[in-house]
Amino acid sequence: MGKGEPARNTQKDEKMTHTPVVEMYARAGCPYCARAEALLRQKNVTPKIIRIDLEPDQRDEMVARSGRTTVPQIFIDGAHVGGCDDLYQLDREGKLDAMLRAEH
Repeated sequence: MGKGEPARNTQKDEKMTHTPVVEMYARAGCPYCARAEALLRQKNVTPKIIRIDLEPDQRDEMVARSGRTTVPQIFIDGAHVGGCDDLYQLDREGKLDAMLRAEH
């Protein structure tokens, strides 16, 4: 680059891929929790599991955040997506993959 020439942008126009934070409130022995976690892992996502049976105060937080009392309750980047059936519905509709690879 010669004197007086504008600097060139050497970076390609690449979309930045954001890995979303997936939180799942769960308890031991819950088959729906296991199914939801299995679907997420199948999508190469490791959810942060919040065990309400080991941390009872977390149950109150789950209810406050979701308005629901059943597990699992799943959040993607802080947005409540619902329980196991809701997660599978999003997958059937082709919406889950997009949520799990939010692009900026």
